[in-house]
Amino acid sequence: MADLGILDLMALGAAALAGGGVNALAGGGTLITFPALTAVGIPALSANITNTVALTPGYIGGTIAQRADLEHQRTRALVVAVPAIVGGLIGAALLLVAGERLFRDLVPWLILLAAVLIGGDRWLKRWVTARLTADGTSHRVHLGGAALAALAGSVYGGFFGAGLGIILLALYSLVLPETLVRINALKQLTSFLANSTAALFLVFSGKVVWEAVAVMAVCALAGGVLAGRFVRRANPDVLRAVVVVIAVIVAIVYFVR
Repeated sequence: MADLGILDLMALGAAALAGGGVNALAGGGTLITFPALTAVGIPALSANITNTVALTPGYIGGTIAQRADLEHQRTRALVVAVPAIVGGLIGAALLLVAGERLFRDLVPWLILLAAVLIGGDRWLKRWVTARLTADGTSHRVHLGGAALAALAGSVYGGFFGAGLGIILLALYSLVLPETLVRINALKQLTSFLANSTAALFLVFSGKVVWEAVAVMAVCALAGGVLAGRFVRRANPDVLRAVVVVIAVIVAIVYFVR
């Protein structure tokens, strides 16, 4: 395990501050915080676990902010809750089973996948909106499909997590003829449950770098709060493009290591 100095913790705090802000404005903050953790000498597996634990509190704000959109779909929320928890647990368990070597080999591919998801977020939302508009006259609730969507997305979220919100948005739009706002609220709840469960499970793995968690959790929350004040003036497309470029560069670095 890396022996972190004050400069390392300052760097991680800065990365978490930026990551929390990016998550609030555009998504993809993990693609900033995870490389920062490995850059200060933390092994990839421990870095991913530490990142999951550190950033989980940030999902609370998003869920609370959209609680009004969840109140009128309590049945759906209850239906997806269990698969989200189970999926997060499965993903976290698979992460530990994979081990350091396999996970390190998967890292560049996972980062590239996240970059593609985040880069295509704008077009995906257009597709989702068009599909929901076309199905807007239907009021059927496909609870079984929603449960499967929650399970599939949450397994990925428990394993790595970057781009989870975009995956859930796409999966839910396929099975729930509903408005984008309400689907987004369900996505926030699922992300929170999956990540919280994974984090709670991974806390006992012995691979969490707690000094990093302490600094990053506070800074990520602060970044989200600060970004919220500038959300109307910020251009999420520009931020998303920056995150994608960073992700591609980081993936290339991991490939050549």
